[in-house]
Amino acid sequence: MRTVKQVSELTGVSVRTLHHYDAIGLLKPAAVTKAGYRLYDDAALERLQQILLFRELQFPLKEIKMILESPCFDRDQALEQQITLLTLRKEQLEKLIDLAREIKENGGNSMSFAAFDTSKIDEYAARARAIYGDTAQYREYEEKSKGRTDLETQGLYEKMMVIFSEFGAMRHLPPESEKVRSQVKKLQDFISRHFYTCSDEILCGLGELYTSGGEFTENIDKAGGEGTAAFVSQAIKACCL
Repeated sequence: MRTVKQVSELTGVSVRTLHHYDAIGLLKPAAVTKAGYRLYDDAALERLQQILLFRELQFPLKEIKMILESPCFDRDQALEQQITLLTLRKEQLEKLIDLAREIKENGGNSMSFAAFDTSKIDEYAARARAIYGDTAQYREYEEKSKGRTDLETQGLYEKMMVIFSEFGAMRHLPPESEKVRSQVKKLQDFISRHFYTCSDEILCGLGELYTSGGEFTENIDKAGGEGTAAFVSQAIKACCL
């Protein structure tokens, strides 16, 4: 565990900023001592890294909080998006450096403005935001989770993992079998009851996400055994057809 001062010294983020992140619910300390001192564990530092990467990409704090708390958030997917955006920014900076050198060499006669075009970056950033976006589903999730403690949230995710473990025990059955279809309905109803209205269209999208190779796939396979995520995806697809 590290104190807020130690985290500030390690990361270069001011104590005041860390206090602000705590106040708005963006980065909560892992514990608070009886004396009121905030303590941060490795998980909190990993979340801070995500926050700082998004900040480097000029995402507003409200959007970062929305993304990190989205039921669809996938760390590996987010990192891929960040790498792409940072690479695009690097390419644009190199163009700006070349333009500045050209202006210096030509005595300010260059009339090129192409290096200032950020449309490609803006377009990709918009697509990245759209994955989590300020959708009706997210707003419903935010409303349902209001007042829910971290322990209660963890309990819900553990119950969802039980559903996936039950899928794992059904892997010998055809994905289109009645028993598996009932299990898909159980998953859909659980999501709708505790997170957001899970329409058939959203359910199909989740089925694809479960086999994306990120944390979703790892956690589902961990709960139900290797291949469970792929089986759930096939079962959802069978129900959507």
